Amino acid sequence: MCDYRTMSTLDWQEIGERVREARLAKGLSQLQLAQKVDLDRTMITKIESGARRLDALELARLAHALDVPVGHFLHPAPAVLSHRTPLAEDTATDASQAYHRLDNALAAWIRDIRQLMKLGTLQPQPIKRYHGKVDGPDSAAEAARWLRGELGLGSSPIQSMAELCERCGQYVLVTELPGDGASAVDGDIAAAVVSLNGYPGRRRSTAAHELGHMVLGDEYSTDIGVAASREEREAMIDAFAAELLLPVAAIRAAASEAKASPRSILVRLAAEYRTSWSMALRQARKAGFINVQVEKKLRSSLPTYAEFRDSLGWTPQPDLEDIRVSPGFAHAVMTAYRNGQITRRRAFELMHGQLRSEEDLPPVEEDEVP
Repeated sequence: MCDYRTMSTLDWQEIGERVREARLAKGLSQLQLAQKVDLDRTMITKIESGARRLDALELARLAHALDVPVGHFLHPAPAVLSHRTPLAEDTATDASQAYHRLDNALAAWIRDIRQLMKLGTLQPQPIKRYHGKVDGPDSAAEAARWLRGELGLGSSPIQSMAELCERCGQYVLVTELPGDGASAVDGDIAAAVVSLNGYPGRRRSTAAHELGHMVLGDEYSTDIGVAASREEREAMIDAFAAELLLPVAAIRAAASEAKASPRSILVRLAAEYRTSWSMALRQARKAGFINVQVEKKLRSSLPTYAEFRDSLGWTPQPDLEDIRVSPGFAHAVMTAYRNGQITRRRAFELMHGQLRSEEDLPPVEEDEVP
């Protein structure tokens, strides 16, 4: 929390605009927000116009009501995120609201990463970039094979997407916000947020998708695909994610060794590589393992939860379900906490729900840091 002397130097009109956008992203009217923070609706109008200043307590209450950290109002968004279209009262949609909330979470996540870097407890790996030409899905898939080679994965399953992203220089936050995900490269920091909503295969696909934006470069970082439409760029990223998660070579190897039906083979592969059924079918088509008619038939025969689990001997496959922050980031938080560089409360906040309560943190000589 900042003190009033710091707040008095702020641009209140800019803070008001951030309050307005956070309110719209949350889907609240001015009256609804006013009721949540025990203020008159006219006060919200004045705050959003910059005509009324706020004290630290009021700002904290607004942040709590809007599900954003106080820093969201006090610090500008990273320049890399400043491209977004502002929300308006009459044009806000469910999709645009989800997009802005994810972007807000991403901006806060970048600030968290930068804080630990400044404290010296977090040293990210260099950001991995593919320097080959990417002009379509095939070359994007080749980039995924290159990355697997760089990381020594071969065609084996990826056990932890969060750990793999860290090895590539990108830190992942898993959030309960609606939507899929968002990512950005802000100078020397690469960050991504992935929604916890949806099934596990979708979360892994989203994480791989956001990693693809970093590795290939996109409108947030480089000039890749300037002549391509957004749909064409997304098709490239989708091809990268699919090949990263379930390589064509793995399907061909399994098909040549097993005598089971194509469906049984693909159920096992989808479970082992933790991908969606639709992604497994697309990659099987690309591998030449099935044709269009077989793919259409298999799409109408979705595997059950029991089939997936039984194909792996009921081994737990948590990955992005049980974590909220990248493992290296979590270790950096604990290091800063043990060193007395952050308070118990701040350490708990930085874990973003990975801990159940502050009591999960170990005792230290002094819980509060000046």
